[in-house]
Amino acid sequence: MRILVVEDDRHILQVITTILTGQNYAVESAIDGQTGWNFIDTFDYDLVLLDVQLPKLDGISLCRQIRAKGLSMPILLLTAQDNSHDKAIGLDAGADDYVVKPFDAEELVARIRALLRRGSTIAQPVLEWKQLRLDPTSCEVTYYAQPLSLTPKEYAMLELFLRNNRRVFSCGMILEHLWSYDEMPGEEAVRTHIKGLRQKLKSAGGADLIETVYGIGYRLKRNDVAEQQKAIDDKQATIEKISEVWQRFQGRVNQQVMGLERLAEVALRSSSDVELWIEAKRDAHSLAGALGMFGIPDGSKLAHQIESLLGETSVLSFDRASILQIHVQALRHEIERFSSTFQNTEESPLLLVIDRDSKLTDQLIRESINWKLRIEIATDLSMARKYFYHNHPSIVLFDPNTFNHNSDSLIFLSELHQFKPSVPILILTAQTDLAYRLELARQGRQTFLPKPASPTEILETISKILQKTSPPETKILIVDDDPKILAMLQSLLKPWGLNAATLDDSRQFWQTLEAIEPDLLILDVEMPHVNGIELCQMVRDDARWSELPILFLTAHTDAELINQAFAIGADDFVSKPIAITELTTRILNRLERKRVLQQRAKMHPIQTNINTSRPA
Repeated sequence: MRILVVEDDRHILQVITTILTGQNYAVESAIDGQTGWNFIDTFDYDLVLLDVQLPKLDGISLCRQIRAKGLSMPILLLTAQDNSHDKAIGLDAGADDYVVKPFDAEELVARIRALLRRGSTIAQPVLEWKQLRLDPTSCEVTYYAQPLSLTPKEYAMLELFLRNNRRVFSCGMILEHLWSYDEMPGEEAVRTHIKGLRQKLKSAGGADLIETVYGIGYRLKRNDVAEQQKAIDDKQATIEKISEVWQRFQGRVNQQVMGLERLAEVALRSSSDVELWIEAKRDAHSLAGALGMFGIPDGSKLAHQIESLLGETSVLSFDRASILQIHVQALRHEIERFSSTFQNTEESPLLLVIDRDSKLTDQLIRESINWKLRIEIATDLSMARKYFYHNHPSIVLFDPNTFNHNSDSLIFLSELHQFKPSVPILILTAQTDLAYRLELARQGRQTFLPKPASPTEILETISKILQKTSPPETKILIVDDDPKILAMLQSLLKPWGLNAATLDDSRQFWQTLEAIEPDLLILDVEMPHVNGIELCQMVRDDARWSELPILFLTAHTDAELINQAFAIGADDFVSKPIAITELTTRILNRLERKRVLQQRAKMHPIQTNINTSRPA
């Protein structure tokens, strides 16, 4: 597929080109509308990616010119203007879709794919899954080139799975999709149709393509591990490519921010510099689009706000000049923080600061580099939850007065204390009365630091807490003969503080177990030489390891195997393909249960020995 990108901002142009070439598209580019038209008039393109604000010939005019010539390739407009009127003008000019800067790379690629599919001459593409083929036009189904004779409901069920091949459907969901309300049978009817469909697929000489997700429903069986690993690899490759582009353009971005800083200084002196103002406005517009593409959304928002603050005149009031300076300083900090992520992201603990005191947070950001800390700033409840659950900080600095309601602070504190693995909390507050402290303390254990406190005092306290509360890293031993699964699990479990050691040869199990001394063991069932059931039996027969939590990880879900695993002493059973959130939840629950039992054993050794038989 051949794509033309017409964009005058070289930062954005380079990032888009990097992303699209990484998706195996052939990309050509132009930096003004007239050059773009010359390309379009000369060559054939499958899609045109078009900025609205272009020199020589603007994007809307170019779009009209393309359609006036009778060219029908999809056109995707890019713009920084997010309002319905501008969108309507672009669509009326002949554009097929409209994306507002900054935009997510994954969304941009998805929209391009959708437009390329829409431009296809096939209205209903044939649905394929491995050797299975379903043609919606003729309603014919083949498996390994053998026609399948399906009932209407079996056909509808198979089409539902093929059109939503990443989803798990419960019996209730299948009933809602395939039966009308007045004729809806019970869930047993779904199981009967699933059984019939499976039998017909097997009789055609193939494997069972429909997988039972234990306790949830049904889906197409897929090599989810390989796909997850590929997604991780693709994402990492994209990050590395964008990092390379950032290194090339970081100097230019720094010059643009310096221009904004100079304008802020001039404005605060109640002076005016028209040329500086024009250049600053152009730089703010450029940064608003480019920073979002690099993955600095907050910086992009600040650049938008700065562009809006500059308005239509170079003369700024003192109040607007003061706000401008604050926004530019915040923009500088966002860019510096982003740059530091390419230097030492893994070794630096992440501090989540929940506070609306911009002066304090500004000082903490400046000082954090010397303390080798990364910092995220949240100023409301939704931001705090987003940063906490997505980024898994090492410690939280929280002023409860940040939220508008005291009840919100108490609820959020309770959430923090229930999260596993636990995260230390430093309460920074001007309220020091006993009743208030008691109310907060009832939510869980935390450290208090009264306001006002200097950045150095805060960071010293954080450093002491991290040194005191940093537990030894949880060790997990994973035994599986598939190296792809082992590599994927290592990378997915690491952000949760779970250090996964891996073993792909079960013959080396015992010496590896004693060398690592893991806190938890994950075993595959089917392995050459020694299978997982046998390994589990060996561990349970050894007094030293008899209480080690053991999870089975396998593609098999039949009841007989599950019962066998639990009978020999398994603690839990996780089915492949792996849902990482489910796996981590089960791991953390087992580790927490082990910790509670150990504490109970210390307090009541005799009672614990009598009453802690292993549950099924």
